[in-house]
Amino acid sequence: MAMARRRTIVLAAGVAAVAAAFGVFAVDRGGAPSGTSTAPTAWVLPALHGDGRVRLADFRGRPTVLSFFASWCTACDFELAGFADVSAELKGRVDFVGVNALETGDRDYMVRRHNIAWWPLAGDVGGANGSGLHDALGGGSSMPITAFYDADGRLLRVDRTALPEGALEQELAQLYGITGIG
Repeated sequence: MAMARRRTIVLAAGVAAVAAAFGVFAVDRGGAPSGTSTAPTAWVLPALHGDGRVRLADFRGRPTVLSFFASWCTACDFELAGFADVSAELKGRVDFVGVNALETGDRDYMVRRHNIAWWPLAGDVGGANGSGLHDALGGGSSMPITAFYDADGRLLRVDRTALPEGALEQELAQLYGITGIG
């Protein structure tokens, strides 16, 4: 009888340990803060700075380019130089939004380096590593990724590679009919 009781106690302790470990991992992989969404068709992300939110719905009426970046991403560094130039030229005609995802370092590094502080900037949440929207758009381990939305907020395309400035201009011409950039 004592042996059966000891087994029950050991088994219960083991189940409790597994449940506690699962709870810790679930928190680490993380829930998104209240009032956020990482749905590709209706995202609402926390602003990179301050308490505000950056919402897809806020950009209705103009095409929107969603650019994901991280401080460690050399391809992001390459891509953002062209994105900064093109976005400055198209200001008021196409919205560019920056999303810091999969970050392991200085979340403001790329923003400062490419002077894109005038873009609406958000931090990705949830997912495997602060990457909920990135993951939902099929980003996987790819970085950068770029999502293109039409003026009604419909997702048109997701590119999972770095886009040189010329390739970005081609995408804008094909998806939005915008030509004569540069």
